[in-house]
Amino acid sequence: MDSEDDKERRVTLIERSDKERSFIALSIAVITVSDTRHEADDRSGDTLAKRIEKAGHKVAARRLVRDERGEITGAVEGFVRDEAVDVVITTGGTGFTGRDVTPDALEPLFDKRMDGFSAVFHRISFDKIGVSTIQSRATAGLIGTTFVFVLPGSPGACADAWDHILERQLDYRHKPCNFVEIMPRLDEHLRRGGRSV
Repeated sequence: MDSEDDKERRVTLIERSDKERSFIALSIAVITVSDTRHEADDRSGDTLAKRIEKAGHKVAARRLVRDERGEITGAVEGFVRDEAVDVVITTGGTGFTGRDVTPDALEPLFDKRMDGFSAVFHRISFDKIGVSTIQSRATAGLIGTTFVFVLPGSPGACADAWDHILERQLDYRHKPCNFVEIMPRLDEHLRRGGRSV
């Protein structure tokens, strides 16, 4: 069995930062979905906002909405329509209780679903909380030309998603590939008269 150092070394050989490229700051909106949290105790939103800014990106806005499908979709669709917002990250409502409806509200809006995000998130989460990771329905996708990431409501899950996935994929310098470098091509099917590519 590989040690943690061996695993890290293997990932480092595959993933790297291209020092020749300049960092491109993105505009990222954060939505906390909760019936019980308020701005003063929104630890998950705070966790994401601090990491977004520390990485050099801009927090476009923060919003707190209740666990109501209409409020969730309305907030996300508003940011998707805003050309100044590149990415939307939601936190909360990904479990299995009756009020956990964030994936149910957002997945029907996805033009393209990002199955790999959920798989990698669960792999990382498994290392931290074991099989309890199956109680999350974390997901992601593309709505129009906006990346949308749907994270659990715990600060730890938000930190894991940012630190191990999003920070790298939202950095133009990250190799072998990243989301920033494909952003200019996300609407190419629309520019070609609506034909599928």
